[in-house]
Amino acid sequence: MYLRGTLPDVLTIPFANAVLFAGFALDAAALWEQAGRRVWRHYLLPALGVSAGLYTGAWLLQLPAGGRIAIAALATGCFFLAGAAALGRGWRSGTALRRYLVLLMLALTVAVLGRGLLSLLSPDWANPLAVQAAGMGALYLMMLGNAFGYLLLAREQEQGELARLEVVDALTDVPNRRGFYTALTPWIALARRPGLPTALVILNLDQFKRVNDSYGHTAGDLVLKAMVDVCKKQLRDSDQMGRLGGAEFAILLPRTALEDAAMVAERIRNAVAAQPVKAEKAIINMTASLGVTTIRADDSTVSLFKRADEALQAAKQAGRNRVMEAEVIKL
Repeated sequence: MYLRGTLPDVLTIPFANAVLFAGFALDAAALWEQAGRRVWRHYLLPALGVSAGLYTGAWLLQLPAGGRIAIAALATGCFFLAGAAALGRGWRSGTALRRYLVLLMLALTVAVLGRGLLSLLSPDWANPLAVQAAGMGALYLMMLGNAFGYLLLAREQEQGELARLEVVDALTDVPNRRGFYTALTPWIALARRPGLPTALVILNLDQFKRVNDSYGHTAGDLVLKAMVDVCKKQLRDSDQMGRLGGAEFAILLPRTALEDAAMVAERIRNAVAAQPVKAEKAIINMTASLGVTTIRADDSTVSLFKRADEALQAAKQAGRNRVMEAEVIKL
């Protein structure tokens, strides 16, 4: 477009605008893909073809400049709005950066569409140089906003994923030891107040090392993920499951008495035993041992897990594949 007058008009006008449309269309596609929706790809080429075809047709038919500007503004504005819609998904939970970019894109879209409308309806009233300068300035800001905005969003998303992995187990997608301890801390504090108790269950898959040794770590990973899925089906939305390490997991049952927690643990034990895991080379049957306790007013994290682990060890010593409750202090 800068070389207009030097290069043939077919390159500097319709072809250059088609490249411009393609850039904004790809920007929108990238933002939709980042949002986890690749459906935009199905509409990208048709929308781009229609936009470039309309503008080229207007140029070949020698429509007035105002009409061509309006078509170009409409095409770029629509693609830009599509990108803004992708960024606007989850507005309430979006970060300040994401919201700022959405508002910036909407403002620039209004400027570009306004230029096209003004050029179409009032070509004699508007100052062509001022209108062109405003429109081109908005286009440049669009390109800069998309480029730097996308990079900043990618960096923000990467940092968020790193922060998530600090407290989430990558294999099973439940909190790791650190994440589970963080979720447990307020419930230990609440145990000092009167009210319904909160229970803790420690689960360990019986002889899990045998699975890794016999079928490989890939099969072992399948077993762990399947076991977590089975457990989640037996839990409430308010319950919390975490991986302590290896094949040992902890389950937090808020506002649950010891007797009720033992019933939940028994359901989990039965569900694990009744759900064989289909691996590449075999069908693996697993059992689990579980220790159950409730949080006491004088508990710390150390004392709570020690008591739950003692119950778990008692379950293993009693023959595995069973639930054992921690001893209750009698006043």
